[in-house]
Amino acid sequence: MLKVPEHQVAGHIASDGKLGPLVDDQGRFFKPLQGDSRGEHEAKFYESFTSNKKVPDHIHRYFPVYHGTQLVEASDGSGKLPHLVLDDVVSGYSNPSVMDVKIGSRTWYPDVSEEYFKKCIKKDRQTTTVSLGFRVSGFKIFDHQESSFWRAEKKLVLGYNADGARLALRKFVSSNSPADSNLTPNCAFASEVYGGSNGILAQLLELKDWFEIQTLYHFNSCSILMIYENESILMKEGDDAPAARAQVKLVDFAHVLDGNGVIDHNFLGGLCSFIKFIKDILQSVDKRDETDTSLLENGH
Repeated sequence: MLKVPEHQVAGHIASDGKLGPLVDDQGRFFKPLQGDSRGEHEAKFYESFTSNKKVPDHIHRYFPVYHGTQLVEASDGSGKLPHLVLDDVVSGYSNPSVMDVKIGSRTWYPDVSEEYFKKCIKKDRQTTTVSLGFRVSGFKIFDHQESSFWRAEKKLVLGYNADGARLALRKFVSSNSPADSNLTPNCAFASEVYGGSNGILAQLLELKDWFEIQTLYHFNSCSILMIYENESILMKEGDDAPAARAQVKLVDFAHVLDGNGVIDHNFLGGLCSFIKFIKDILQSVDKRDETDTSLLENGH
């Protein structure tokens, strides 16, 4: 039985009779092939990427596993349509916090239609895409105090400037109420989620190492998904306790082009900018902890 994904935070959402992705209870994600060439293009990318021996084994972990295409009943009631079948990257999480970040200082690319170019350049300029090299597209946080999810309003997210993006990245790893705009995010989970040998930053740096040398593909208008579960951090007791299981996944490949032996500077530049924001948050948390320790040692 297919159903609407509970944890999708951006893109086309299957609601109110609209066409969008579906999931099953076996950990599979069904993404409808878009009616124009984009859907077919994305399927061809997955087929190429999956079989490409030049892609290092450790890089494959950052991409959803591809299981081909399948005809399934579409979410908009239009009958059976071809869908990409992928691993559902949040399967196995009970209450995942999820953020979608579109990477690159531009989402358009050569040889697109005038209409598509105008649409992209307008959004790129209105958001932080041009100024920062990335933009937050959407996110949701599991608020353990309320035992419910809090989702950032799309209009608010798309209006972020640099400070807004930084605030969102801090709020994403905080334990105090995300709904209260008067509270300063405490970044309580930053060290566990962004830091550490298996954290978000370490994964982003591994991706960066590859993008500094890979010339196979140009990842136009692709997103990074960040996923973790904050309850597992709160319940942590001892070394055998569950970790945050923070993970990074790249998604949305309808606009990937052949790299033709050229480094993907658009994606790489945006990724480097995004990494700096994550590093800055970790450094601010480290400084705060050092200050707190110093005050305690001095009897304050």
